[in-house]
Amino acid sequence: MARPRSDDKRSAIIAAAIRVIASEGLGAATATIAKEAGVSNGSLFTYFETKADLMNQLYLDLKAEMAATALEGLPTKSSIRKQMQYAWSHWLRWATSSPEKRRTLAQLAVSDDITPASHQAASNAFAGIRELLERSRENGPMRAAPLAFVASLMNALAEAATDFMIRDPANAEEHSKAAFNALWRMIA
Repeated sequence: MARPRSDDKRSAIIAAAIRVIASEGLGAATATIAKEAGVSNGSLFTYFETKADLMNQLYLDLKAEMAATALEGLPTKSSIRKQMQYAWSHWLRWATSSPEKRRTLAQLAVSDDITPASHQAASNAFAGIRELLERSRENGPMRAAPLAFVASLMNALAEAATDFMIRDPANAEEHSKAAFNALWRMIA
């Protein structure tokens, strides 16, 4: 009879994968991830059939966490600008406080192992942010541009702001505000 799966072991594998991929890259061995998680390599494959399955689940978990953090507590009664700024600041706070997760997510985002279904599921996790972005740009200069293009510009600006916030933590809030103001001028 197969042993029941443990949520704690699964969580340990995910956490270990984040740490190992952040430091060693996507080529890291599953044996290294398993050792870091405190489980056998065989146990890792009890939870994830293949390394690609682990990578896809990790990608989905990180994208969902980032989106949920950005939208948690969103002041829905406020103006669209205030809502967008709120989501922006929470997104950047997640990125700056989770450098290993951010690094791992960046690597996974360009991995050939991430399936189209996983990319679509991750996109679905950002539905609330997409809706904010759509409402923000409905009368702005980017209203006719493809949403994916506008989202890509927003992501590039967020990455640049995050880099500066990490390098200059004493001025992190100012960097976040300046980047948001640039985004708002661009889209609204």
